[in-house]
Amino acid sequence: MNAREEILSRVRIALADVVQPDPVADVPIAWEYGRATPMPDVLGRFVEMCEDYKATVVRCAAADVAGRVAGLLGEAGVRSAVLPGGLDATWRDAIAAAGITVHDDEPQLSRSELDAIDAVVTAAAVGIAETGTIVLDHAADQGRRALTLVPDTHLVVVRADQVVSDVPESVVRLAPAVTDGAPLTWISGPSATSDIELSRVEGVHGPRNLIVVLAV
Repeated sequence: MNAREEILSRVRIALADVVQPDPVADVPIAWEYGRATPMPDVLGRFVEMCEDYKATVVRCAAADVAGRVAGLLGEAGVRSAVLPGGLDATWRDAIAAAGITVHDDEPQLSRSELDAIDAVVTAAAVGIAETGTIVLDHAADQGRRALTLVPDTHLVVVRADQVVSDVPESVVRLAPAVTDGAPLTWISGPSATSDIELSRVEGVHGPRNLIVVLAV
């Protein structure tokens, strides 16, 4: 018996008791795609992973979001910010009251105009605890993709009920947006890359500063 025949013989022996040709049905797995992965503290894990990516994370009550957003922008030295049209009007009022110039994207700003603006403020679609990833589906409160790629600072507000355990659960949440043909932007910390010597360079592909407000 040569090596090939021996391998095939062992395979036949191993499959001798398999009566169901469908491998999925033959080995049932007690797991459902999109079901939450149990973890002791989903929000805590989300914060931990975001911070591990060098994002700044601040928790606050939902009622305090407007003031907290304005304060964080001021602390970051932001003098101008672009806001999507669908954001809560109280956020816009608080930011303007803090002396920060507010820009609209209607009509759409050019790339050079966006490049001259310090920050963008958006909401989010989903936050993923296991990976510290924030997903935008570019609904009215998130704006078009260019808004979140060109300004140097991105402040994003994630509601506690938008945070899921892992990627499969997030995909189920995002399914309606995908069905509607909406673009998705997956953000895991500030934009960064490293060269062959592992020297970290930030801001190459997008904002070098990511500020996450977790509204609980």
